[in-house]
Amino acid sequence: MSEAGAGTAPMPGAAGGSAVDLPGWVHTYSGKVRDLYLPAEPHPAGDVVLVVASDRISAYDHVLSTPVPGKGIVLTQLSLWWFEQLDDLVPHHVVTAEAGPDGVPAAVAGRAMLCRRLEMIPVECVARGYLTGSGLLEYRDTGSVCGVQLPPGLVDGSRLPEAIFTPATKAELGEHDENVSLDRVVEQIGLADATEIRDLTLAIYSRAEQIARGRGVILADTKVEFGRPAQGEHAGRIVLGDEVLTPDSSRFWPAEEWEPGHAQPSFDKQYVRDWLTSTASGWDRHSDTPPPPLPADVVARTQERYLEAFRLLTGRTLELPAV
Repeated sequence: MSEAGAGTAPMPGAAGGSAVDLPGWVHTYSGKVRDLYLPAEPHPAGDVVLVVASDRISAYDHVLSTPVPGKGIVLTQLSLWWFEQLDDLVPHHVVTAEAGPDGVPAAVAGRAMLCRRLEMIPVECVARGYLTGSGLLEYRDTGSVCGVQLPPGLVDGSRLPEAIFTPATKAELGEHDENVSLDRVVEQIGLADATEIRDLTLAIYSRAEQIARGRGVILADTKVEFGRPAQGEHAGRIVLGDEVLTPDSSRFWPAEEWEPGHAQPSFDKQYVRDWLTSTASGWDRHSDTPPPPLPADVVARTQERYLEAFRLLTGRTLELPAV
């Protein structure tokens, strides 16, 4: 599938939750968080797509009905910052994030990027430096993660001897990604591409982990995506696409509170997940019932965590709409 998507999947929510009408642009696809638009007329920059990060938030394979105000701005601005930090390792798809006639429409400035359109590689590229989440569950069952054998005795939050590449197949909206071995990826996309995306993923993780650690933040794991542009200076090459190293695609933990043996405090939507699975929500995640709306205090705390991650990592502050 190209980065422009294959169809339109309407999403719930408001104030950044639903895709907006943008003059000169045609809405072509909505994912869990991002809306993609193609130019209605040929664009001066060539084959481009407008990537708009909404305020939607997802958990347990559901897009929640309650948006988190300003979340799309945090995701976009943090991604742009990370693309700069990684530019010497791997080219990326961003053309510009500046507002203007040939750039980002003013209505979505701050939360949108004009990007080179990519033919996406259908693999979720995950690097893990610490054991938690689905990796921990697999390790408890098999002693390995995605075919990578790990030492015995590891617990939730353990630092791995070295970062590992644990890819997953891309699932349709509402379905689980499936962790797979590198051999499966080779079967799917060939040895050369599988080797390149593995090496790039680990290089990105290594660079980002060092930067984050220097700012008092542990990068436990992260997911990145790659594709190939048909036009531009990197035509035909593998480039970094989508978003990168945000609290939506990565686990960030406060370094001073790291303590293996249990779940770690985190700068992401774990606060939402915890509320949804608490008795306070009254929701059974294994039922067919959609999750309930989030209370204002949960939304506010979640916004605070995203802002804190941005501040610690970049050294900058953002002003967001009040909850």
